[in-house]
Amino acid sequence: MRFTESNVTAFPQRGTPSQIGFERKELDRILNLYGRMVAAGHWKDYAMDMRRDVAIFAAYRRASERPQIRIEKRPADRNRQGMWSLHGEQGQVLKRGHDLAGVLAPVERKLVKLVAE
Repeated sequence: MRFTESNVTAFPQRGTPSQIGFERKELDRILNLYGRMVAAGHWKDYAMDMRRDVAIFAAYRRASERPQIRIEKRPADRNRQGMWSLHGEQGQVLKRGHDLAGVLAPVERKLVKLVAE
């Protein structure tokens, strides 16, 4: 028997992934914060964008506005200022770091309320 065509499928390369995404623990942490902010009345909607070089989680006050915050994961910046960054509504960088918890700290401070004695 003779084969004239081959049906060979190449395996994905190990070097760079085709797109960046959030790991389960990272997404759990982000969605936990999102749920608490929704319960507090700060956010009402979110969006995620997974690109070749960055994964973005955006939280909105209203669906028709710009995102109030954007959490970005850029593994290419891992050895510089950290792969995590928090961006404000105008696009300004509010915080950068190597640890997701540290980058989310300014947002979590909004949930802390002073309890009167």
